[in-house]
Amino acid sequence: MSVSRREFVNRVALTGAGVLVTGSAEALASAPGAVAVPQGGSSAVGETTALGYGPLVPDPDGILALPEGFTYRVVTYSGRTVLRTGEPTPSNHDGTAAFPRPDGGALLVNNHELMGPRADWAHPVPLLENHVYDPGAAGGCTVVEVDEDGTPLGEWVGIAGTSSNCAGGRTPWGTWLTCEETEDLAGTNGMTKDHGYVFEVDPYHPGANLHPEPIKALGRFAHEAVVIDPKRGHAYLTEDARRPNGLLYRWTPPAGFRHGRGRLRALADDAGVLEAFKVFDNRGKHVDDLSRATEVGTVYGVDWVRVPDRDARTVPIRQQFTDTEVTRARKLEGMWWGDGGFYFVSSYARSESPVPHDGQVWFYNPARRTIILKVMFTGNHEVWTDNGNFDGPDNITVSPHGGLIIAEDGLGYQHLFGTTDDGRTYPLARNEFNVGTADEPSYAEFTGVTFSADGRTLFANIYEPGIMLAITGPWETARRH
Repeated sequence: MSVSRREFVNRVALTGAGVLVTGSAEALASAPGAVAVPQGGSSAVGETTALGYGPLVPDPDGILALPEGFTYRVVTYSGRTVLRTGEPTPSNHDGTAAFPRPDGGALLVNNHELMGPRADWAHPVPLLENHVYDPGAAGGCTVVEVDEDGTPLGEWVGIAGTSSNCAGGRTPWGTWLTCEETEDLAGTNGMTKDHGYVFEVDPYHPGANLHPEPIKALGRFAHEAVVIDPKRGHAYLTEDARRPNGLLYRWTPPAGFRHGRGRLRALADDAGVLEAFKVFDNRGKHVDDLSRATEVGTVYGVDWVRVPDRDARTVPIRQQFTDTEVTRARKLEGMWWGDGGFYFVSSYARSESPVPHDGQVWFYNPARRTIILKVMFTGNHEVWTDNGNFDGPDNITVSPHGGLIIAEDGLGYQHLFGTTDDGRTYPLARNEFNVGTADEPSYAEFTGVTFSADGRTLFANIYEPGIMLAITGPWETARRH
């Protein structure tokens, strides 16, 4: 049963649990489900290397530094590996999900975040016949097949002619929802059709991907990620946008609707109800932006406000509300379902937000209809340290070995990092692929973190130029205390 605003305020007043909690990990344990992280997102570098799997070992091949005992395999590499149809692997790898392969291994649906005209990209997603939404768009998804050891077995186009395929989300029925992070309409940036939608890609049944059409019921905006509540059927979606900052959305299916392969695509454009969230504090006061929360353990209640015009052809959805009607957040990005709800990320907040920060990770509990600030990153200025001071959380996944695995899209070095049970962070991998120069190095973000079904392999992408990696090692040996 959802908690009302009055019930939430009364409950917090009686218990004092979880609102603006400060202090040590022991104190934070009193907050319901809180993950305690020192401000800055991690302990000092010396402490950080004592957690997790140990210090990172430089890679002689200059791609990926990992702890001792871990190894990686290159699965796809833009411009070098090829599709079954002979074209090179597309570039700009982004959101990914792994689906169990019937004979062992995995089928990975991989987004390619390519925005604007096809001519702007050396390696766009090929326009495979009958798999194209808009021939003017460069993005889409490929499906990558690997065996149990992460050895690549083939790659093919799942959908083409979409734009800015950023993150997305897997469904409980075994498909991938790919999200367009754009609001381009037909006639702009080389597009021949409207964009800013969600599309479904089936890794198991290629025929289901023919003649792709957007799921317009899920709205048209700068989509980032999506999760499906397997119990209640709601879809939750993040928006990565500014001027003004983006929103978190909930889509409620129409009465009698049952999820399954291809059923979202068959819905009417206005099916169900699309809403934006509005949160309130323990006094019942509206919170206009999530950056207002500055302490791990902060709990807010959540209301939902109906979207007036979900196709947003004249006014973007986030501009259809005043700041008093909804709650905004800068760079709402990765999401992942787990622990009875979903984790979602605000990568950072700067001058466009009320309070600056270097990243937040929140957890939404649909049963309680509350969100809790799990991880907070502030004051991370030592961006060129090897093992600590992470910032800019982006793609995220729940680890079968405990805690979260987060892809960093911040300043300086880029890492995959994990969280311990008490919320401290530790490095898992460091991107050593320099896309800059020796004098001015630059390292692309990590994306697409996802585990294989058996938990043996962590797949992750280096966004630029576009490299998919399969990481294996002694996962059960993590030091978490």
